[in-house]
Amino acid sequence: MLPPRPIRRLVLAPLVIIMAAGFVVLSPFLALLALVFGLLARVRAGRMRSLRLVGFALVWFVAETAALVALAGLWVASGFGGRLRTEPYQSRHYGVMRWFLDLLYRGAERTYGLRIEVDEPERTAAEVSARLARPVIVLSRHAGPGDSFLLVHQLLSAYQRRPRVVMKATLQLDPSVDIAGNRLPNVWIKHRQAGERIFTEQIERLARGLGQDGALVIFPEGGNWTPHRWRRGIRRLEHLGRPDLAARAREMPNLLPPRPGGTLAAISACPDADVIFVAHAGLDNIVTLGDVWGKFPVNQVIRARWWRVPPGQVPRAADHEAQLQWLYGWWERIDTWITENRPGDAPPPAAAPPPAAAPVPQDEAAEPVGELWSSCDAPSVSWTGEASACSLHADRP
Repeated sequence: MLPPRPIRRLVLAPLVIIMAAGFVVLSPFLALLALVFGLLARVRAGRMRSLRLVGFALVWFVAETAALVALAGLWVASGFGGRLRTEPYQSRHYGVMRWFLDLLYRGAERTYGLRIEVDEPERTAAEVSARLARPVIVLSRHAGPGDSFLLVHQLLSAYQRRPRVVMKATLQLDPSVDIAGNRLPNVWIKHRQAGERIFTEQIERLARGLGQDGALVIFPEGGNWTPHRWRRGIRRLEHLGRPDLAARAREMPNLLPPRPGGTLAAISACPDADVIFVAHAGLDNIVTLGDVWGKFPVNQVIRARWWRVPPGQVPRAADHEAQLQWLYGWWERIDTWITENRPGDAPPPAAAPPPAAAPVPQDEAAEPVGELWSSCDAPSVSWTGEASACSLHADRP
C-alpha cells in the first residue's frame, strides 16, 4: 500500500538522504568487502557482481540526493510552490529529470558494461528536424524497470522530448520520482482502480495537451510478462467472447495481450501525433532487487527498435474493431522481432508455445524503420532501478 503523500515527503525523502550519507561513508569498506567476496567466490573474470552493484548503488544514492536538493531548491525559488506549474519551472523540472537519468545512464554503463546496438537512419539535418515536427505517442512493450527508465531517458536526452508517462502509482516510493513526477503531467495507475473511466479521461487530457516536442509514453500490456499473466490475459479474452484474439495472443509468447483502452483513447485525442511502436530485448528479467543481484547481465548487448507511423497512416477514423486489429498486428510484429533478437544466453519465456510467424501489419508504408535509442555520443548503456509503467486496464478488449 502506498503511504500518503505527507509521509512520503517527510519520511521517505529524508530517509534516502540519510541512507545516502551513510553509504558514501561506508563505500570504501563495502567496495573492499565486495571485492574480497568476489575473489573468494571465484567469480569469473569481468563479472564481480557484488562490486558492480556497490558501484552502481553509490551512483544512485548520489544522484537521488542531488536531485532531491535540486527539487527542493526549485520549490523555494518558485515561491514555495506557487509557480511550479508555469512554463519556466516545468522546463527546469524536465532539466532535473534529464540530468538525473543521464547520471544513472553513465553510471550503469561504466559499472555493468552493457551496450545498445543502434541501427537508425543517418542523423542528417532533415532527420533531426523531423524528429521534433510533431508530437508522438510511444507504445512500448513492458519489460521491467530498466527498459522503461531507459526509454524515458532517451526521449529526454537524445530526442529533446518532454515525456508524459502512464505509470504505476507504486513508483512514488522513490522520492525523486514522486516529487518530479507529481509536478509534471503524468498519470499514476492504481491497480484497484485500473478499470475506472477516470484513467481514460486523464490519458486523454495528457494526449490533448501534447505540444510539438511532447511524447506520451504508454505500455499497453499493463505489466511485466509472466507465465501466469500471459495465460490470464488469454483467458480474459476468451471470457470476453474473443477467441480470435485469444488465438493470436497464444502466438505471441514474448508479450501480454495489449489492453487497448488507454492506447486508443490517446491516439484519438491527439490526431496530429505520430505513433511509435517500440521493441527491445535484453533486460526482460530484471524486475526485483534480487534480479539485479542475480540476473543483471554484464557486458551484454541491449537492442531496441522503433517503427514510426505518421498521422495519415494511423486508423483514427476507423471503428473500434479495425483499430483493435491494427494494434494486434503491430504487437505481433514486435513479438517476432523480440524472438529474433533475444540475447544468445537468454532463455525463451517459460510456459509459452513456440513462436509462430506473425503477420506483418498492413501498414507497410510506416516511415522509417530504425532504432529508438541513439548512441551517437555513447556506445554503450545500461540501466537498473525500481521503475516501470503500465497502461489503462480497459473493460473491453
